[in-house]
Order: sequence, then structure tokens, then C-alpha cells
Amino acid sequence: MNWYEKLKQYFPVEEMKSREHMETLLKEKGDVYFKDEGPHHVLMYAEFPLFIFIDYVYVSAASRGQGLGHKLMEKMKEKGKPIILEVEPVDYDDTDTEKRLRFYQREGFKHAQSIGYTRKSLATNEPNSMEILYWSPEDASEEQIYEQMKKMYEEIHTYKDTQFYGKSYEPVDEAITYDEDKDNDDILAGLEKEKA
Repeated sequence: MNWYEKLKQYFPVEEMKSREHMETLLKEKGDVYFKDEGPHHVLMYAEFPLFIFIDYVYVSAASRGQGLGHKLMEKMKEKGKPIILEVEPVDYDDTDTEKRLRFYQREGFKHAQSIGYTRKSLATNEPNSMEILYWSPEDASEEQIYEQMKKMYEEIHTYKDTQFYGKSYEPVDEAITYDEDKDNDDILAGLEKEKA
């Protein structure tokens, strides 16, 4: 099974880019968009000067629980940049969503409370909400993560979208929102914890 088929089997249709989109990113954005593939994993990511965006991580069922996911995250962390990724909100009827979230929490990822992210799936035409998680070696603010997320959305997700899908995703300011009040609440909560 090739890398794209592995991803397609694992990720819901509303989250998948077309094969043509991903191959074009690898070819035309090869200085930014990368594929790390092995017998038991596929990792698709974009590395920008100030951050890394993990687009897809697939670890085969046969090798789960053997530390492969941890090794892949460590490899990304060694680059010394904030790492951003999108995950499905936890669905308690789907244990995979909860396991995925727990895995990233164990890896030190934080949930961006102040960033909202919903984009219409071009495959299903339904709104698809995702949670933004991030890891930062130097404690980047959620506002900084938001700015990087917007850059990624415009350079990766919407790259030539009309060409690949016959229509385009909504503009970045409609898909990704930032609630400064929530970010400030988190900062205040953190300060209160430090005082205690």
C-alpha cells in the first residue's frame, strides 16, 4: 500500500487533501513541504523558518505502542521550532480521537484555547471543526501560534485549491479566528498558578 492510501484509510475524508494536491505540494513547495515515510509510518509536514506544521501522522496499527510516534515527535522537536497540528475534537464514541489527544498531551502539546478553526470540507461541503495543538520550546504565545497558523493555511491548505477541487476554501480570516480574551484568561490563570 502506498503512502497516500495509508493516509486515506486512516484519516476521515473531510480532512484529506487530494493526492494531486499533496504531490504538487511535495514538488512545487519542496523547500517547505516534506514526506517522511517508513515501513510503519507516514509523516507529512511543512517546515517554515519560524515553525513546523504537522499535516498528517500515520503509524501502522501493528507498530502502535512501540514508541514510533514518540520518535517521530522527537525528530520534529529537535528542529527547535514551535510545532503546530490540527486534531479532531474528542468524540467519545470514537476512542481513536481520545487516544490521539492523550498521545499529544504526553508529548507536551498544549491545546490552543483562543484559536478557533473551522473550514468547510470541499469533499463533503460540511463545516469541519478542528482543535489546534502546539508544542513550543520557548513558550510561544497563542497569538504567535495563530499568526503562524494563518500563514500555513494560506501556503499549504489553500495552495491551488481551485485547481484541485474546482472550488476554493474560505478565506483565512473566516476559517481561523483568535479570541484575545480567552488567551488573556489563560495567561491570568497561569500567573495565579505560579503565585499559589
